[in-house]
Amino acid sequence: MGLLIIDETKCRKDGICVRECPMVIIKLKDGDGFPEMVPGGESICNRCGHCVAICPEGALSHAGVPIEKSPLIKKDLEISGEQAVQFLRSRRSVRFFKKQPVEKEKLQRLIEIARYAPSGGNLQLVEWMVFTDVERIKEIAGLTVEWLRKLVANSPQTVPPYLPLMIGAWDMGYNSVTWSAPAVIVASAPKEATTGMVDVSLALCYLDLAAQSLGLGTCWAGVVEGALQGSAEVRKFVGVPEGHPYHYAMMVGYPKPKYSRLPERKAPKIPWK
Repeated sequence: MGLLIIDETKCRKDGICVRECPMVIIKLKDGDGFPEMVPGGESICNRCGHCVAICPEGALSHAGVPIEKSPLIKKDLEISGEQAVQFLRSRRSVRFFKKQPVEKEKLQRLIEIARYAPSGGNLQLVEWMVFTDVERIKEIAGLTVEWLRKLVANSPQTVPPYLPLMIGAWDMGYNSVTWSAPAVIVASAPKEATTGMVDVSLALCYLDLAAQSLGLGTCWAGVVEGALQGSAEVRKFVGVPEGHPYHYAMMVGYPKPKYSRLPERKAPKIPWK
């Protein structure tokens, strides 16, 4: 059996799937018959699922993207433009979290949502690590601070001014690296990922935005990411797989603050061409 599975009782032979395929590997048999793969198409197909998604009759399934796991888009769940803008603008970087563990089921749900993010060539190579042990998270912060000490000592004139402040805060017992986050999620991708850092970033963006719907807050752990890039010790402790040069960490937890307004941002610079 090939990759395409056609329900001939439903297919209208309208060629929509042919026109939609980004790899141009679907054709109508004999020009006006049922859809089929072109010779060699199965080795080129990237399993994007566009052919399944585009068919209004539900007549086409794919061995790698079965129609049974491709639910219909529900009109009643669509949001308005105004709702979308408020949702996006209301997202905040949360650094103060409640002393409440995040349920494993919610973290799993976030990662399940994040796997639907776009990836280069639809390779879907992003992998995940989840930390929920607060002591281990604190150790990650401590190792990050030690990396910061070396960075500041070696290049005191070039580091951002807030880094020495973070070190000083840590020495006084205040963690401004991972804050009070009860969970840290690290996404990574191997060197084989053609757009690895973009893939990781998009997946984390999906997770970041989806967290709001579960009552969770997030913050991109930029200083931890710096340590992951600059310290083999931190990478080893975190467990970033060998051959994964693309990675980023995100803090997750139940937010303490509740925000009431949508702060303004700089106007975009747009050179129209």
